[in-house]
Amino acid sequence: MSDSHVWPLVHAERAALLIDLDRLDDAQWEKQSLCAGWTVHDVAAHLADTWKTTRLGFVAAMVRARFDFDRQNAAGVARERRATPQETLEELRQAAGRRSTPPAPLDTRLVEEVVHGEDIRRPLGLMHTYAPEAVVRALRLQTRTSASLGGARERVAGVCLTATDSAAVTIGDGPEVSGTALALLLAVSGRKSALDELEGPGVAVLTNEP
Repeated sequence: MSDSHVWPLVHAERAALLIDLDRLDDAQWEKQSLCAGWTVHDVAAHLADTWKTTRLGFVAAMVRARFDFDRQNAAGVARERRATPQETLEELRQAAGRRSTPPAPLDTRLVEEVVHGEDIRRPLGLMHTYAPEAVVRALRLQTRTSASLGGARERVAGVCLTATDSAAVTIGDGPEVSGTALALLLAVSGRKSALDELEGPGVAVLTNEP
């Protein structure tokens, strides 16, 4: 699939997430997400920040954060998290149709939508079916991107990832790790709860990674 098809996938996932967020009560917004240290509200604020991010704005934010990704993300959450969930949700609605990006591969937008979508949905028991193309492109990007840039290249070194729901997806060499493409994406993105959905001798490698 060419890059021209990415934005429709991104916008479809944003629209679906807005529907789910609109149904939450205040207690659900304050529930711990799969992102360590972030509530559902925090993840939503992070998404508002990433949906608005431009190439120049990202560079400026990284300079302010002294090129520390964690510090830059925390600043973005603080900037976009509003006093109430409904106000943050409105910020998301206003930004949902944007096509602005940081200076990174366009598929990073799919990583943001799918992984953070599950960061929010799974702790709340919400189910969502993602476009297979979105999940697979996000997975492939994560496996070839360095951890220093938010990827999982080092984490998956020495294992073979096999998506049981997509015959075309086999990534890497070594002991096999098999599961759905979504579970693989979440696991390599550091969401340890997804490891229970994987099988194969390579799971131990992912479990014991530093």
